[in-house]
Amino acid sequence: MDKKTTGYAVLLVAVGLLPLLGVYPIFAMKVMCYALFACAFNLLIGFTGLLSFGHAAFLGTAAYAAGHAMKVWGFPPLVGILFGTGMAAVAGLVFGLLAIRRSGIYFSMITLALAQMLFFFFLQASFTGGEDGLQSVPRGTLLGVNLENDTTLFYLVLLIFALAFWLIYRTVHSPFGQVLTSIRENEARAISLGYDTDRFKLLAFVLSAALAGLAGATKTLVLGFATLTDALWTTSGLVILMTLVGGMGTMVGPIIGALLIIALENKIGDLGQWLAGLTGIQWFAGLGESVSLVTGLIFILCVLLFRRGLVGEAGALWERMRRPAGNAR
Repeated sequence: MDKKTTGYAVLLVAVGLLPLLGVYPIFAMKVMCYALFACAFNLLIGFTGLLSFGHAAFLGTAAYAAGHAMKVWGFPPLVGILFGTGMAAVAGLVFGLLAIRRSGIYFSMITLALAQMLFFFFLQASFTGGEDGLQSVPRGTLLGVNLENDTTLFYLVLLIFALAFWLIYRTVHSPFGQVLTSIRENEARAISLGYDTDRFKLLAFVLSAALAGLAGATKTLVLGFATLTDALWTTSGLVILMTLVGGMGTMVGPIIGALLIIALENKIGDLGQWLAGLTGIQWFAGLGESVSLVTGLIFILCVLLFRRGLVGEAGALWERMRRPAGNAR
């Protein structure tokens, strides 16, 4: 077992101990769902070089599909999650076939336009609940185990996240992943070597959409509802922010970015109250209502000071420290 695998195993065990350390399981599961969403998006932008502005469409598609299947059709939890993931993969295939032959900003704009079309479909469809959302999705049971218990569900979500992360890791470090990296670095060179780059990009797009759908379906199981926010364009912007802050093109970066952004959204109000009491400045007390302002400032600071993201900059610093002084420029 190499050092990276050992590090991931230690991280997995540490996360598994969170409920025993008093961490709120719902918060931890929400972070894992968004971390999986960010990792799926990072597979597309970080390792293939494709920037999608409509990735929330796959999160929302799976969220609604899984929620409807479990609530109305009575699907078991795992079957409902797989159904939602499959629907997201189908949506990814349709999006990919329409957008993949374009590149750069044109590709991004096509994904955004398609995602907005899907959002307005969800807004008017009867099975989504419109602006009220799809509510009261049951958790059900798995092999006779009641998933209404938050701790029990936490370990199921952790297993789903671990398997999905392993799939992403194996994909990136496979010959297929090497081709994706070559497309990101120099697509013309990959074409000259005989690779059908459109086919590889389409496969990467569908895989990324399916994994984003897995995150959305799991989130519906955890929270018990799916809303229009899951498919809104701001959610696509949020996952871009998570990936860039954590470190695009790294395995752990999107996880760190998701943890930071979700923690800010949930804890910034408490932080503002603490700062107001500490400094006596009452402006901090209203900080909880300015989440977008704070995340925007973090994004600006990251772009200006941490171009490679937190994990990328930490890795670059570690390499500089390990480099012998005589070889340093």
